[in-house]
Amino acid sequence: MSVSVESCPALVLNADFRPLSYFPLSLWCWQDTVKAVFLDRVNIVSEYDRVVRSPSFEMRLPSVIALKDYIHTARRPAFTRFNVFLRDRFTCQYCGGKYVTNDLTFDHIVPRSRGGRTMWTNVVTACGTCNLTKGSRIPSESGMYPRHYPFQPSSFELQENGRGYPPNYLHESWRDFLYWDSELEN
Repeated sequence: MSVSVESCPALVLNADFRPLSYFPLSLWCWQDTVKAVFLDRVNIVSEYDRVVRSPSFEMRLPSVIALKDYIHTARRPAFTRFNVFLRDRFTCQYCGGKYVTNDLTFDHIVPRSRGGRTMWTNVVTACGTCNLTKGSRIPSESGMYPRHYPFQPSSFELQENGRGYPPNYLHESWRDFLYWDSELEN
């Protein structure tokens, strides 16, 4: 049975052979990958068994590609809800429970109603129950203190946290580039 080209994304590595991002994992659709190959912007590291053809050309679809030019990542990541969750490893900073993104909120340590600002150093990940329980009170009033006080992470810290959350589909050719810290098999 032939595999659909739509199910053949390529893992995109920077010129240093590290993924551009871990969460979301840096993947390109097959069309963008083929275009980058033809424009000589990437090196093919690994390929699928799936072949694409035109009247005058045939190639195996790349499963892993590496950029020829290194892309510097931003040192200061954007303050987004998702990045806060990633910094806190999708864990409620009050009860310690791990949750999926849809079950998380973020909580202001100093509530906005009390002059608290929406910024890295005043926001933590919280589950809905803990957020409602804490309400518009400061930790000393609610008795709820975050397990880890909020801080502004670097892009590197977010990437390291993201490495622990791979997508459901991992092609075998990607594994060598995603699990550097894994213990090698004997």
